[in-house]
Amino acid sequence: MAEQPEHHDEDTTDVFDVEHLKKFVELMEAHDLSEIDLKAGGKKVRLRRGTPPAPVSYASPPPPPAAATPASTAGSDSAAAPTAESDHLAVIKSPMVGTFYSRPNPNAESFVKIGDMVEPETTVCIIEAMKVFNEIPAELRGKIVAVLVKDEEPVEFGTPLFKVDTSAV
Repeated sequence: MAEQPEHHDEDTTDVFDVEHLKKFVELMEAHDLSEIDLKAGGKKVRLRRGTPPAPVSYASPPPPPAAATPASTAGSDSAAAPTAESDHLAVIKSPMVGTFYSRPNPNAESFVKIGDMVEPETTVCIIEAMKVFNEIPAELRGKIVAVLVKDEEPVEFGTPLFKVDTSAV
């Protein structure tokens, strides 16, 4: 009777192994899933990923105190989030809850810095969630004009990370 829980714990460890979690993230991306809950034994984990590339303004989290009036940007076609300050400024937001990393490792240069040009597929940062390191693409073209988060700072879903001048293409 004592063998059964040990076998069950072994399975739980396998399900929550980093390689398995990475496969779940790939599965989420492949099927455009935004959230998945995993439960095994007494352990559970929730994986979340960002909204689809063409952001739509739903009931978003409240803007940070320094944000411009979001109502003025409601009609913007830009790939920017609703917190864009004008037609040519876009905001890259966090697609998930986690820890923000501006560089791939402590000895490396930042993925992007102020003045860098980015393309939609350009990795701008990493957000670590549940020991899974998620590369975050810019999803738009432009020039980085502000980095809004400090390295290793915790971020929430929708936290503004970068401001991008989309007219500098």
